[in-house]
Amino acid sequence: MIRLHATAATRFSTDAKFAFVLFLCFALSLAANTKKKPPATPLDLNTATLAQLEELPGIGASTANAIVQFRNKSGPFRRVEDLLAIRGISSHKLAQLRPYVSITPSNFAHP
Repeated sequence: MIRLHATAATRFSTDAKFAFVLFLCFALSLAANTKKKPPATPLDLNTATLAQLEELPGIGASTANAIVQFRNKSGPFRRVEDLLAIRGISSHKLAQLRPYVSITPSNFAHP
């Protein structure tokens, strides 16, 4: 039977932990450097799909879903500022989104 000396087992454990932390830091730095490429032309908030909304900077799957749900429940957006009614969209985030979103004028009647 092979027995490891206690210090060797502890050292291996410490080295493994260090390697894991190092790997984790590397993975997080890669994720942080991978930014979304915003749309080349502004998205119409009244026709954009979930996938298109997720391309917007600062918009993830849950916020994109909230935008679509708001649109389905309340009718078409009348102004870009209507996004402020959606949880998770602050005035700061709206300022970041403004260059990438638009509202196409249409008949805003909603039953």
